[in-house]
Amino acid sequence: MLPSPSPLLQASVKIPVPSELPGRQRLVAILLALGILLTVLELVRQRKLREEYSALWLATAGFLLLLAIEYRVLLWITDLIGAVLPTSTLFFGGLVFLILLSLQFSVRLSRLTYRSRAQTRRIAFLEERIRKLEEGTDPAREEEGEDPRRDGA
Repeated sequence: MLPSPSPLLQASVKIPVPSELPGRQRLVAILLALGILLTVLELVRQRKLREEYSALWLATAGFLLLLAIEYRVLLWITDLIGAVLPTSTLFFGGLVFLILLSLQFSVRLSRLTYRSRAQTRRIAFLEERIRKLEEGTDPAREEEGEDPRRDGA
């Protein structure tokens, strides 16, 4: 015979969820989303954040703004994924966002590492070529008795 679920677990399933976000929480969420939006735009304007990265952050700020204004969207997503509370949905969404962001940066870092290695090989090749040209002798200059490493000065 299986033990019955704990009273705490049974109570957590029946937590009432408000159909609207309370006023103060809505205001804070809207201000936070607008703050992210304005910060991203300012960083792009100052050329501290590239446009390719700004799209992700602008979409994130827009989605947060949507959730703050239309709380029903968050409730719908909560029901869709089978979460008990909207806060669980937010934490889950944040976790997924951070995992995808880490994956994106890993891909970019891998690409930059490959480019860096290719550039290092190219520089080494060019330095070797320069060294060989500097050490090389010019047969025409040797016949005249000039040192090929000097420019006749």
